[in-house]
Amino acid sequence: MKKLCFWPLLAIFCTIFNGFSQEKFTLSGIVTEEKSNETLIGVNIIFPEYQTGTSTNEYGFFSITLPKGTYSIVVSYLGFSTQTEKIELTQNITKNFSLNNTSENLDEIVITENIEKLRIKKPQMSVNKLTSKTIKEIPMVLGEADIVKAITLLPGVTSVGEGSSGFNVRGGSADQNLILLDEATIYNSSHLFGLFSVFNPDAIKDLRLYKGGIPARYGGRVSSVLDIYQKEGNSKEFHMNGGIGIVSSRLLAEGPLKKDKGSFLFGGRSSYAHLFLPLFDINNIAYFYDLNTKLSYKLNQKNNIYLSGYFGRDVFRIEDSFENSYGNSVLNFRWNHLFSDKLFSNLSFIYSDYYYNLKLSFVEFDWVSGIQNFNLKYDLKHYLNDKIKLQYGVNSIYYRFNPGEINPTTETSGINPFQLTHKYAFENAIYLDTEHTLSDKLSVSYGLRLSSFLRLGQDELNVYENNQAVVFNEDFQIYEKAAPTETENFKRSDVITSFFNLEPRISLAFQINSNSSFKASYNKMNQYLHLLSNTNAPTPLDIWTPSGKYVKPQSLHQVAAGYFKNFKNDLYSLEIESFYKTIKNRIDYIDGADLIANNAIEQVILNGNARAYGLEFLLRKNEGRFKGWLAYTLSKSEQQTKGRTPIETGINNGAWYNTPFDKTHDISLTGSYNWNDRFKLNANFLFQTGQPVTFPNAQYVYNGINIPNYGARNEDRLPSYNRLDVSLTYFPKQRKTRKWKSHWVFSIYNIYNRKNATSISFGQNYDTGINEATKLAIFGIVPSFSYNFNL
Repeated sequence: MKKLCFWPLLAIFCTIFNGFSQEKFTLSGIVTEEKSNETLIGVNIIFPEYQTGTSTNEYGFFSITLPKGTYSIVVSYLGFSTQTEKIELTQNITKNFSLNNTSENLDEIVITENIEKLRIKKPQMSVNKLTSKTIKEIPMVLGEADIVKAITLLPGVTSVGEGSSGFNVRGGSADQNLILLDEATIYNSSHLFGLFSVFNPDAIKDLRLYKGGIPARYGGRVSSVLDIYQKEGNSKEFHMNGGIGIVSSRLLAEGPLKKDKGSFLFGGRSSYAHLFLPLFDINNIAYFYDLNTKLSYKLNQKNNIYLSGYFGRDVFRIEDSFENSYGNSVLNFRWNHLFSDKLFSNLSFIYSDYYYNLKLSFVEFDWVSGIQNFNLKYDLKHYLNDKIKLQYGVNSIYYRFNPGEINPTTETSGINPFQLTHKYAFENAIYLDTEHTLSDKLSVSYGLRLSSFLRLGQDELNVYENNQAVVFNEDFQIYEKAAPTETENFKRSDVITSFFNLEPRISLAFQINSNSSFKASYNKMNQYLHLLSNTNAPTPLDIWTPSGKYVKPQSLHQVAAGYFKNFKNDLYSLEIESFYKTIKNRIDYIDGADLIANNAIEQVILNGNARAYGLEFLLRKNEGRFKGWLAYTLSKSEQQTKGRTPIETGINNGAWYNTPFDKTHDISLTGSYNWNDRFKLNANFLFQTGQPVTFPNAQYVYNGINIPNYGARNEDRLPSYNRLDVSLTYFPKQRKTRKWKSHWVFSIYNIYNRKNATSISFGQNYDTGINEATKLAIFGIVPSFSYNFNL
């Protein structure tokens, strides 16, 4: 073990010593878009003679240290003109770059960085990126561009169901995905029960999905990280853009607070289909709205501040009997400080809230639940030299959980006020990430995260015999709720239970030649929050609960390996990855578990294990009139919950069974064809193996009633899912001097009108008495159009 620790330390020491043995200087700066002064993320700064380079961070900053000399420098970013110039590096230099947007490259489809040779050498793997423009061009249901649905076209990512904004990554559940908007956690990513996502594509600058090899700066989830950054706003001149669709519209405005120093961005969306329902004598209402905002200000050359926020709400009402509202609210204040040309820092104060409300007028009932957190983050990026980059920081999150509060809505209501016990927790982490170039062929990224989770005091906590909240009934061979022996009360400052975990991460890249490489990664992660749900897809009613005395944190181990290749002068690129992951303490439920308004949720929960493994294939065409990608995933996702003693049966008799997220085959084909300057055609095709479900396998009659008997969990499947979507974008002829630009998008979702099954229910026909199966399909063919403009 000592030898394993010794060699990495020796490699770091030798690299640093070799770096200081030569006279070296640092080039640093910020890369922005010339027209708006918006900072650009992931811009490549390449030094061809030295065969090295770097890229800008989340705030457009870069730094690289090289030996004294004269260099050619290439600054390149997709959709922008490439800048090439000579730099004489005889002292430390601060140099900023402004890139021009080029119209000939605007239609490019990109998933990862465009400088392929630099990407081949980077140790980071299992990461995908989509541009806002690409997302807008993908045909979607009801014509609304959707970030979450767009990422389901990538390998290893599947949707949880038709018309839903949830997604599964490498066989994991939707609650195992960490979704960040400007570093703030989004707990529910959907509008209108999954028909739309909460992200406005107009306001998004950068989107990255980490499926494996996840850096140590991220934690708290065990499947993936979806990291989204909003635009900062144009600090040079005022602009507006938006779109009008058949069910929703959007508008975004941006401009300078002070030219070249500060900017603002305000964006909003809203649906309005409910406004037409009274014309058809329908009193139901279903709509959503959301607001995005961001203020940025440059105090001086070394300090920048940002204030960003998001607020969204959904409202659904059926006449005077039912009303439901829910949504997210986030606020983030950030301070960027440059200590030196090698040390960049970011301090963030973040507030995040998820709110849910349900009113049932016919029973005079009002239900409110939610989760809040306050987050303090301090991250530093240290560019030691051209071989080693460090990123380290701390993170503390305070949670407040409201599982549910019930109140009567009238004085005559038979409902008694009731508050489920509030829960509190404190999650902390400290991390270190290192990106290390060991040689021209080999580079490695390694890091360590130390996480802790403290379950804080609450008003009442049940105590059970032998600490078992669930007992096994030997006579009936079923699990049942245990009766509490007593209750405990704690002060808020008390720590009921604490967890501490080390989470190592490592990934490496070995460059086979200039166009291909082999990569591998390993990461360990822990998840302390759990989403309690009786459905396969997230719903607004789902409740988040923290780990504690009876609910253990989930723990992941994942390994991945892949082959990456560019060919025909980077016209095509190929990525092949395999992965295997195991998860301990995955939540499972006893049969008949009741999760709604349950003040002792531990009485219906069992801890099990999960595993997933598979092969991912991605072939991309990067240039030409036709561009696109083909993605294929072959995978398996299973869960197992054994009995705790030899006499217990566990779930499914302790055998492995398919999770609801198991999709053996997943194929997606996405393409874009530039017909001419006026017309552009886009299409995508999807095929997925049907979702695992449990169907009845027999029935018996009791008092004249047919009662179904169900077999093992998820041993059946829904029919396979497939559809084809197409869209046509039309650009009217416009004068170049005219500021108002516009285009039309006509799309058809599910063009051959396939009725994909969302569920199949079984029942008895009242007229014939014969048992029958009924398929539920949400969407058939859905035509739509939208008018989009910018000023």
